[in-house]
Amino acid sequence: MSKKTLVEISVNNDVKLTAQFEDNATTRDLISRMPFTVDMDNLYSREMCHRYGHGGLPTDNAKDKGYQVGDISYWPPMGSLVFLYKQNGEVFEQQPIGHIDNDVSFFSKFNSAQVTFRVRA
Repeated sequence: MSKKTLVEISVNNDVKLTAQFEDNATTRDLISRMPFTVDMDNLYSREMCHRYGHGGLPTDNAKDKGYQVGDISYWPPMGSLVFLYKQNGEVFEQQPIGHIDNDVSFFSKFNSAQVTFRVRA
């Protein structure tokens, strides 16, 4: 069984979410940066996205796969950190990061959001 790290996510200094991060190269890099805040934009009416740019984060297990609502993934081609809040059945290259345990459907109401990540003690 792989080690998971609990991460607190705050959206617009208001909504608090809890995520379980996998143990891989991408998450270790993100965790080493915590706490940090990024701006995320609503894309394709299914995901919130922050673009680090191609090569912005390391990967060690990126592959084409589907997703579940609540998944947090990294899309290497554009260096995109994404929260997937609505399902459309797409399969795409991604490095799994983790999963948000809370309902994430509220993201559909935002054009953008300021999101803060911190390791939960």
